[in-house]
Amino acid sequence: MRLRAALLLALLALSGCAARTPPGQAPPVQVLLHTEEGDILLEVDPVYAPITAANFLRYVEAGRYDGGLFHRTVRADNQPQNAVKIGVVQAGVKPGLEAEDFPPIPLERTSVTGLRHVDGALSMARAEPDTATSDFFLCVGDQPELDFGGRRNPDGQGFAAFGRVISGMETVRRIQARPARGQVLDPPVPILTARRL
Repeated sequence: MRLRAALLLALLALSGCAARTPPGQAPPVQVLLHTEEGDILLEVDPVYAPITAANFLRYVEAGRYDGGLFHRTVRADNQPQNAVKIGVVQAGVKPGLEAEDFPPIPLERTSVTGLRHVDGALSMARAEPDTATSDFFLCVGDQPELDFGGRRNPDGQGFAAFGRVISGMETVRRIQARPARGQVLDPPVPILTARRL
């Protein structure tokens, strides 16, 4: 009987079905973004990036992303001034609600969390360290220059990855490819609803 259970666990691990959440800790949280371009299903990681995950989820639960916008696309053809190129799409709360943002959060560096800016990574936008509020971005392709020690920001502190896209990357890529004035999507892509599942 023990051998059968051990074999079953080994098969689950090999198939990728085994839980990645350490025992006794909160499982990942799913959030569905319903946009005019299609749906994006996110997995938020409250174990390895608890501050950043909690921050994002409070905006979701307060309905601040309902009516929000994907407003920025960064791709190879629209960052001529940047020596270090990246690929992301960025979104924020409903226009006019930015003034009601919650206080900025401490930066959870990738050197501490172990989470990386790989294809589909969910991360918080920021200016200086410890300034992230409501804007978030999704990586299109692996973006190691956004990790701690990366060269995209002169401070080298990177950004706070805190989850990933688990379905809907085709929607993310469509948004990234849409018309833009510089890096500003024109028109932006509305987020109709953002719901915790």
